[in-house]
Amino acid sequence: MPALASAADLVVSVRNSQGRPVADAVVTIAEAHGAGAVRFSWPYRMAQQNMQFDPFVLIVPVGAQVAFPNLDKVRHHVYSFSPAHPFELKLYGHDETRFVRFDKPGIVALGCNIHDQMVAFIDVVETPYAAKTDAAGQAVIHDAPAGAASLKVWHPYLHAPGNVVTTAIVIPRDGPARQAVTANVGPAPDRHRMY
Repeated sequence: MPALASAADLVVSVRNSQGRPVADAVVTIAEAHGAGAVRFSWPYRMAQQNMQFDPFVLIVPVGAQVAFPNLDKVRHHVYSFSPAHPFELKLYGHDETRFVRFDKPGIVALGCNIHDQMVAFIDVVETPYAAKTDAAGQAVIHDAPAGAASLKVWHPYLHAPGNVVTTAIVIPRDGPARQAVTANVGPAPDRHRMY
């Protein structure tokens, strides 16, 4: 009977070139062998609230159906021109919800046709090894497989081809692993500006 590779938690710290933490970066490890159905513990939900999308970045697996509830008192018109999944949710109002199924991997940039300051991103992934950095710039990938791996960090304002940096890492067979990544991330536009 072959030995199974053990798994460990991988803590990834993402900082910009000035050493400040980078929030909302998506950290993934490619799955080398079939992982079966991918599921995450967080809700597959992109709300419209306070004239912005919440969350700013959402990770979902391929095949996920994402809810788009409108919690504002005004109507929104959500759309994406992204090659991974172009769609349009025409004007809908307060306490109404629309749904979109994302069947291909890739980055889906979102906007509102009425409110230009509303911007968000959905990263549709094929791997169960994905997490998003918090305000301290840290993400934890649970049960990462031991051995050599390719760690990918994506952020919408990262100055790199495809907004991605990739690092070769080795995840130990026992104990938690830590990896620091420096990413040249530019400033985000003001998402709270009202028109």
